[in-house]
Formats: sequence, structure tokens, C-alpha cells
Amino acid sequence: MADVTVIKINAITVPEGSGDELARRFAARAGAVDDQDGFEGFELLRPTDGRNTWLVVTRWRDEEAFQAWVDSPAFAHGHQGADAPHPQGGPVAVSSELWSFEVATGSPGQG
Repeated sequence: MADVTVIKINAITVPEGSGDELARRFAARAGAVDDQDGFEGFELLRPTDGRNTWLVVTRWRDEEAFQAWVDSPAFAHGHQGADAPHPQGGPVAVSSELWSFEVATGSPGQG
């Protein structure tokens, strides 16, 4: 069977006013996963509809590539301090949930 792109979505719920700190922390480590074998892309999605759940979307060549990253020292280093409070106090994230998908069909768009 051919490899299929695997999508991992980390749905992170943040307290009111903590979203900018979450974005700052992701920006501070931008590119940290770019050289990981099998990594295909990343987006941090900010909610625009009043929700307080942000989505971290990563794309991987296959499940094995994702698991290799999760088991790597780079993953541990990149997530060190993730539960530290933000400057205004309290945690940046209240909860998170990992969702897994694979691409069933799609369109390349107009680029």
C-alpha cells in the first residue's frame, strides 16, 4: 500500500487572553521540526469565531515519521516548558487533544 499523508491536529484549549502567548511560544520555535524526516508542513490556526481552541496542524509522510519525531530528543526539547504559566499568570493551555487523520481526497488549489 502506498504511503498517505498523515495529518495530526493538536486541539489546544486556552484561557481567555492566553492565545497571543501561545502564538508567541510557537513563533519562538518556528522551524524546529522542519528538518525532521517525513515532515511535510505545519500551521497554527487561531480561532476567529469566539472559540478558545487553537489548532496545531502538522502533516507527515506517514505514521512512522510522526512517531519517530515524537520519540526524538528534538520533540522533548521543543515541548520543554510547554506547561509553564504565561506572564499574566495561569497556564497557557487548559487542555489539549490529539486528533489523527489521513488525506482521503483533495484538490491542489490554484497555488
